[in-house]
Amino acid sequence: MPLVNTKEMFKKAYAEGYAIGAFNVNNMEIVQGITEACQELKAPVILQVSAGARKYANHTYLRKLVEAAVIECPDIPIALHLDHGASFELCKDCIDGGFTSVMFDGSSKPYEENVEEARKVAEYAHKYGVTVEAELGKLAGIEDDVNVDAENAQFTDPGEVQDFVTRTGVDSLAIAIGTSHGAYKFKPGQKPKLRLDILQEVSERLPGFPIVLHGASSVPQQFVQEVNQYGGQMPDAIGIPEEMLREAAKMAVCKINIDSDLRLAMTASVRKYLAENPSHFDPRQYLAPARTAIKDMVAHKIQTVLGCAGKA
Repeated sequence: MPLVNTKEMFKKAYAEGYAIGAFNVNNMEIVQGITEACQELKAPVILQVSAGARKYANHTYLRKLVEAAVIECPDIPIALHLDHGASFELCKDCIDGGFTSVMFDGSSKPYEENVEEARKVAEYAHKYGVTVEAELGKLAGIEDDVNVDAENAQFTDPGEVQDFVTRTGVDSLAIAIGTSHGAYKFKPGQKPKLRLDILQEVSERLPGFPIVLHGASSVPQQFVQEVNQYGGQMPDAIGIPEEMLREAAKMAVCKINIDSDLRLAMTASVRKYLAENPSHFDPRQYLAPARTAIKDMVAHKIQTVLGCAGKA
């Protein structure tokens, strides 16, 4: 099947109480690992590209890698999504360049400015059958071009969501309920918590409307330990407990973004391989197990967090 947008994906996910994994891609091995896991488990998937990934790998290379995955994995729906598009111009460039879904992130802007730009993106995108995600609230943390310190993070105000969605016409909404970008989501000793009460109120105000969670990596400690064991320095990396994310997926959350966990799995694998095989220098030797680590991580997320196995 060709690349799809997220409309039917989210409609089915909302009705059946699961979420779609939105995995960030940067190179061939990551694309292969994600889509091979999804093909085997018959799970729909969103492959998302950040502004940083476009700078690193080039828009055209990434789009062609995803198009290759569509050919290799014909049994599953795949959407190509822009993650954290900071401007109308960037969103338009991705729409014109073959993306089937875009996120306009105006969460750092004043409310009215966020509304106006999100509306502009949605109007343009819908002409071409492209779905649009927007964001209300500010997530803390660092990921590529997104950098918000804890003092400036803000939970989503449920009282704003109806007005925002009505006036913008966006297709899904990312909200801030306690997740954060990067691998350092909580301080040591701090108990992780998601504001599921905010999610519940948002879903009551927007019945049937798909909600998105950013910054939802769980930062598996076995990979943190492996990175540190083989020369890395990642003290106190802490993520979101998977059981909390599964609970959110049973509610109104239809898309869960995962990036840091993929980075951790890949980096831990590469560090371990090179430490154990110091004479090896062929990138294929250490990138093959890294690709497998990505595949295993995605399969785990599908089965234990997202609940979308067999939903393709």
